[in-house]
Formats: sequence, structure tokens, C-alpha cells
Amino acid sequence: MRTRFAPSPTGPLHLGHAYSALLAEGMARAAGGAFLLRIEDIDSTRSRPHWEAQIHEDLRWLGLCWDEVPMRQSDRLPAYETALDALWARELIYPCQCTRRDIQAAASAPQEGAEPAFGPDGLVYPGTCRALRAPGYGTTPRPRGAALRLDMARALETIGSAAWFEETGAGPTGETGRITLCPAQLLDHVGDVVLSRRDFPGSYHLSVVLDDAAQQVSHVVRGHDLFEATAIHVVLQRIMGLETPVYHHHELIRDAQGKRLAKRDDARAIATYREGGATPEDIRRMVGLGD
Repeated sequence: MRTRFAPSPTGPLHLGHAYSALLAEGMARAAGGAFLLRIEDIDSTRSRPHWEAQIHEDLRWLGLCWDEVPMRQSDRLPAYETALDALWARELIYPCQCTRRDIQAAASAPQEGAEPAFGPDGLVYPGTCRALRAPGYGTTPRPRGAALRLDMARALETIGSAAWFEETGAGPTGETGRITLCPAQLLDHVGDVVLSRRDFPGSYHLSVVLDDAAQQVSHVVRGHDLFEATAIHVVLQRIMGLETPVYHHHELIRDAQGKRLAKRDDARAIATYREGGATPEDIRRMVGLGD
């Protein structure tokens, strides 16, 4: 078993991060496996060196240690470029010039009274630029500085048979079940997601799939809020010939009002608790992993 914790250095780690990291490391140690750290710093506008340094400090204070040199996504640009070139040559991605305002306008246009569909990335893309592709465009050089979207319908055709992934259940026995992806759900409620942004050759969906494969992650441990995104990642793994890990989507740590914690919620930052005199054991108890 190889698990990982992959935070973004865009703010302080909070109790939800502590739970996910402790759970992933605990699962790896119980199985005699490896626990890895990855810094997902592809958001150059928000990532900061001091947040990355604090990630290391907070995790070490919690008693966590990783078994390999941490991976940083900003060092992985050549891998993302290579993958995009391959997908472009297969005409599985296409350029998109639409702005958020364009997408909102198209989604709000009358369509037999149907409400706009929302997916893991917000409003489902209406496919405006998909119809503008020239025949055989994959033989031309991949455009730089343009957003690139996955052609979900073509990707599903490439997969052919039904795609699925395995998910481990909660509890000490960790039962594993198979979840089959629904093509209609992917087309209508996910759509053509962005795989490369205008300002960066990649996106969360592309980078997380390639990085998990590069780190040979066998079990992905992450919050249930990413459950819908898992279907996207499985599709990408299938079309790129990558192994699909076993997924464990854990419950989210929430505040007293039931709202999930976010990085802006500094009051529940790990550093704040530490400065207030809390111990690592206190944090474990707070997130339900203590004795």
C-alpha cells in the first residue's frame, strides 16, 4: 500500500487536513506500506513559500513522516506537457476560448425550460468550442496559451466498456466495493472539463492523475467532497493507460454549524491550536482518531 497527502500551499492546514493526513498515514503504516507527501503548487497566483514551509512544520508536529522526498507539482511541467501532446494527437482534447461569462450566458439561455447543470467544476460546459474543431486538427501543433478541454464523449468512446473504480469502506474491516461510472452522468453532469489552463500546462484533474501514477500511489485517501471528481480521474486513467488506485473518500470535518472547514477558517488552523497549547494527541481526539 502506498498512500499520499497532497496539500496546496495556499493557506494554513486545518483540522480537516490533519484528519486526512493522519488517516492516510495510519492506513499505510497498518499495512506496512509507504506514506508520501506531494505539494500541489500549480496555482502560482496563490501558492506561497511560507505556506509550504508551514505544511512541513505542521505535519512534523503531528508526528507524521514521509518515506520519500516530497513531490512538487511545479517541478512536473514536462510530464504534463507530454501528456497533453499525446491527448492532442489523439484528438481527445480541444482548445477553448470561452470565458466564465460566456459559459454562464450559454448555460442561462432557454433550453426547453431545463435548469443549468452543475458538476464538480461548477457549470457544465455547453460545448461551444467543441463544434469549432477542424477535421484532423490533432496533426497540427498543440496550441500554447489556450485552455484545453477533454472531449468527454470521445473519451468514453475510447474506453469502450464500462469504467469502474474500487472504494474502501469505513471501519476497521475496510471492505472494498466496486463503483461503476455512468456515461450519461459524465456527459450531462460533468462534461468537457478543463485539462490545461491558459496560464499553466495542466489542471488539477490532469496533474493529480499523472502525479499519483508517478508516485505509484495504490490507495488515494481524500475527502468525500472529491467523490464526483474521482469519475473524471478514472476516465483519464483509462484513456492514458494508467493504473486506477483504490479510493477511500472519508467524511469531512465540519464546524458547529455543519459547514466543512476551509483554509480561510484560521480559527481551526493546526498552527493556531498548537500556539494555544494543544498537543498532537489533542488534535487526534478532535478529529476522532484518538483513543
